[in-house]
Amino acid sequence: MIVCHCMNIADHDIRAAVDWMRAADPDTLITPRKVYRALGKSADCGGCMPLFLDTMRRCDSLPVSGAGLPGQTVPIFGTAKRKAPHEGRSQGY
Repeated sequence: MIVCHCMNIADHDIRAAVDWMRAADPDTLITPRKVYRALGKSADCGGCMPLFLDTMRRCDSLPVSGAGLPGQTVPIFGTAKRKAPHEGRSQGY
């Protein structure tokens, strides 16, 4: 499936780039920019970014191992639950 029409990047291209980067450096933080650069391309309009990120999230090799502890991974791209903002108000307001 084509993910980025501007640069003609398919989902299998993204997965291959993520797998290649993870194999080269298991502790590196993989970002969309790094994936584009690994493919020799650059983002153009940005319309593909939600699908691009979703495709990256589905890669099994994307998460970074956490602190060298087996079975633990670091959450990526907002997959962790976030607390709702309190707008600077005190707790009992």
